[in-house]
Amino acid sequence: MIKLTSPYQHCTLCPRNCGVDRTQTRGRCGCTDTLLLSRAALHFWEEPCISGTGKDAPGSGTVFFSGCSLGCCFCQNHEISRGAVGKATTQARLTEIFLELQAKGAANINLVTPDHYLPDVLAALSAARPGLRIPVACNCSGYETVETVRALAEHTNIFMPDLKFFSPDVSEKFARAKDYFAVASPAISEMVRLAGPPRFDDNEMLHSGVIIRHLILPGHHKDSLQLLDWLAEALPKDGFILSLMSQYTPYLQSPYAELNRKLSSYEYKAVVAHAEALGFEYIYTQQRTAAKEEYTPPFDLEGI
Repeated sequence: MIKLTSPYQHCTLCPRNCGVDRTQTRGRCGCTDTLLLSRAALHFWEEPCISGTGKDAPGSGTVFFSGCSLGCCFCQNHEISRGAVGKATTQARLTEIFLELQAKGAANINLVTPDHYLPDVLAALSAARPGLRIPVACNCSGYETVETVRALAEHTNIFMPDLKFFSPDVSEKFARAKDYFAVASPAISEMVRLAGPPRFDDNEMLHSGVIIRHLILPGHHKDSLQLLDWLAEALPKDGFILSLMSQYTPYLQSPYAELNRKLSSYEYKAVVAHAEALGFEYIYTQQRTAAKEEYTPPFDLEGI
């Protein structure tokens, strides 16, 4: 007789490959095999083609998963990314949540850092599929295996990866992940290949495609310029939407002095100008007023 084991035993779901038995203890992501959610509600602060615009915006049906396999020291969602906040949820309940968000008028289902719960997420999406009529988006750190991307692509219309760091020294300093770019670059390339170029519906909402998000960090805009150069060389310039974010907010006192301030106008404008010069087809930019704590929702277990 073959003994069936949990997919969370000797966990290798993320590039950390920590090998921890999450049925017994926490993995590098900060989570056990218990599915933890911190919020499931309409969210109005994503890109316009995800949340909509104006007073009649539908909002994005955003599901925040607790824990994170990357763990940046400056995370704006640090309350949940470190696994401290969350409610135990079943796979069946997750399926219900997807359908409830659709019933509330969500433009899409937006999965925020779901990769370390991949088996449960895929099963819940599969169960919801007969009744789900809106796109599914995977909102992730970019630090994913190509295998995870391919598995998610079977149920996902939209990928929304961060592309955080180019320099191994910078990614090691801020995320203890010297291999970040080496891992994220093939993963994001695969997302673009599988999802195809951006496709919009009649209301200019994104139906399928990839939004590559990049948060410019104070003191490190030159790293951002190198990322843009790579994107221009490696991917079709009309094959994805580039979202350049100025919203870095120093929530916590950091041991790194450069992170204890907001981004300067010069730094942000230099990155935007470089992106425009490189000729990307689709670019979202932000006002510097986006650097506000109000853009982070309350992780109050709503909708769970």
